[in-house]
Order: sequence, then structure tokens, then C-alpha cells
Amino acid sequence: MAYSCRSTFQKGGTMHTVNKRQLELLRERYPQGTTVCLDAMVGERQMESGMKGKVSFVDDMGQIHVKWENGSGLALIPGVDQFHKASEPAKKKHREEPSR
Repeated sequence: MAYSCRSTFQKGGTMHTVNKRQLELLRERYPQGTTVCLDAMVGERQMESGMKGKVSFVDDMGQIHVKWENGSGLALIPGVDQFHKASEPAKKKHREEPSR
């Protein structure tokens, strides 16, 4: 049985696709225990900019599961949510991000 190397999911009307290499890169960049800082998560009012959390794992669709300091377990979606490693400065975004 052959397995696809591509994961696809749809959130907020936007299709997101992660290929095998992108998934490997995400898992290398955000290993378990990495501290991330949220810049923006559209549609999630309880998730304030500046909130920090620790990465639990990156799933097969490329979503980064985080244990947030407010107790939430919401996953980050690269390309939709804005975030950065706590050890790096936040990047300025000049384009409008798609809604969740």
C-alpha cells in the first residue's frame, strides 16, 4: 500500500498543503519543548498577542501543537497564524492573513 507524502486540510475556506519535506523542516525547527510566542491567531479571542507556550509536537498535517500559558492546547497553523520562536524577534507582517 502506497502512502501519500502530502497532507491537506481546510480551515476558514483556505486549503493548506504540507509536503513531506516541509513537514520534516517544521519538525526540525519546532521540536518538543521549543518555546513559541504568539503574534496573532485570528478568530481566537482568548489567544492574545505575546502569549507564550511550549511545543508538544508537530502533527502529520504540519500543525504545531502547543501547551499555552493560559492552559489552552490550540495548535498553530503555519501560514495562517502568526508566531515566532521566543528566542527570535517577531517579524512584521504587511499583508492580511486569512481567517481561521
